[in-house]
Parts: sequence; C-alpha cells; structure tokens
Amino acid sequence: MRILFFSSKPYDSDSFNTAGAPADYQLHFQQARLTIDSVALAAGHEVVCAFINDELSAPVLQRLADGGTRLIALRSAGYNHVDLKAAQRLGLCVARVPAYSPHAVAEHAVALILALNRRIHRAFNRTREGDFSLHGLTGFDLYGKYVGIIGGGKIGMVFARIMAGFGCRLQVFDPLPVPGLADLGGHQVPLAQLLADSDIISLHCPLTESSHHLINAQSLQQMKSGAMLINTGRGALIDTPALIGALKSGRLGYLGLDVYEEEAELFFEDCSDLPLQDDVLARLLSFPNVIITAHQAFLTQEALAAIARTTLDNIAAWAAGSPSNQVQAGA
Repeated sequence: MRILFFSSKPYDSDSFNTAGAPADYQLHFQQARLTIDSVALAAGHEVVCAFINDELSAPVLQRLADGGTRLIALRSAGYNHVDLKAAQRLGLCVARVPAYSPHAVAEHAVALILALNRRIHRAFNRTREGDFSLHGLTGFDLYGKYVGIIGGGKIGMVFARIMAGFGCRLQVFDPLPVPGLADLGGHQVPLAQLLADSDIISLHCPLTESSHHLINAQSLQQMKSGAMLINTGRGALIDTPALIGALKSGRLGYLGLDVYEEEAELFFEDCSDLPLQDDVLARLLSFPNVIITAHQAFLTQEALAAIARTTLDNIAAWAAGSPSNQVQAGA
C-alpha cells in the first residue's frame, strides 16, 4: 500500500518509521503542503496522510480521488480543514486521531501562562545581554486566581487539574456537562460570567461554526481588565485583529498563542530570511506582553508516537473494511 505524507518534517518520518508499520506499507514523506498545486504528487497513492494546514477543499479532494486516493488519514484531531461533504460524495474515507496526548497541549498552555506571568522571555533576553535588573518583571501568584477554561474535553480537563494544583479557582464553559469538574472544586458557568470573572482564560474547544471568532472585540470588552488569554486550540477561535486594540488599551494584559488564524503559509517553516508579510502577526510580535509559538503544543515524544500508532491503526482498519475514527459530514 502506497501512503504519501504531506507537510512532513523529520520528526514525522522518525515517529512513523519507528512505529512498526507493516512490511507492505510504502511510506513516502513529502515536505510540501497539500494544495491544488501540489496534489499531483499524490497520484497513485491509495492513502494520503495530511496535517492541519494541508488544503482538503473540494477541488483538491476531486484531484486526489481522480489520482486513486481512497483514504485521507489525518494526523490530527481537528478536521475543520476538510470538506467532508465533498469527501463523502467522492467516496473518500476520512479518519482522524481523536486523542494523542492531552497532557502535551495542556502543559504547553501552562508553560505559556508561567512564561507570560513571570516574564521569562524578557528576563532570558536581558540576562544574555548582561542586564540583571528586575524592573518590569513583576508577576502575580497563581494561587487563588480565577481560571476560565473554554472547552471541558480531555485537554481542557487535564489543564484544569494542573491549574487546580496551583490552587486556582476553576470555571468552565461547555455546552455539555463536564464530568470530574466538581471534584476539582470547579464550576460550569455561562460564557459571559467566565469572561467577566477570569484572571486567565484558556481556549480548549474545537473550531465549529458556533465557536468561530468566539473571542472577538465584543467578548474582549467583557473580559476583566488586564486578563491573560491563552489559545492552544485553533487559530480561528479568535478574531485576531481585535486583539491589537485590546492589547493597546490594556484590556488584555497578556496574550499567549500557539495557533494563529492565518498560520498556514508561515507555521512549521523557517521564514527568518524573509520579510514578514502578515501585518497583524508582525504587530502582535511587537508587544512585550505577547508570546507566540508556532503550533508546537502537540510536539512531545509521547504525542508523536501516539499520532503515528493511531494513524497506522486507522489505515489498517480501513484496509480491513472496518474504518475506525472515521469522520463524516454532519458529524
């Protein structure tokens, strides 16, 4: 079976080559991102393994189907970048990795919180230049602070348990009941209350039509002045241009992003020799109270191993006629 990996990096090939793929699997790794311009590379491959910034629109899916592809094996939990109706019409099966390591993403969110709060990024740069002064580096105790968690799924609850360990007061917004929250002393609250009460807000919900730009100019105005906002979920959960005004006014005191709505052409690539063309991202990077990482929250040894194992299992299940972790239109 011929399997083509788009948007692959050395850590992808390493993890899949050590995951124990069956001998009849021919794994081909391609650095190019899947787009209408690169889709021809997939001709003759029964399986295409795609990542979050690959383009899986109707025209691309049509070209994949015409070239003999029958399975889209996603190396991600999210599938908002896939035209599922087109896939279903073309007879393409789409499978995902519903969970790999919720600890990886939750711990990265906590890392952003600690770095922003204690100004680790600024202190690191100062001491490297021989500046050992402490002005402008004052943080705050996490103990007793209100932490708002938008999305009470697996990642959200791992994050909740970590923050409970700091002695934080937990509030969760989720349309469904959140098991185990009460055991942590937390409460489910309406979104408006979470925004108004929280010192720290962390996004852990999927990207859907209802959550698109959940954080926008209006919701930012509802937040406590000087609050911290963390996003390790999906970039489009936030109307990014609205962040600039909130940062300038001080309404938003800290911002930590691991995802960005327009990241597809930038993240996972070395663009250091090129001028940054994204004016919004450039403006955000100019604020001293902003930390942006390039979608690395998932990047742990454990998560990569789990992604590889589940993806290969999904391919095997599909080949056996019993697809697992399949996503369909309307799901």
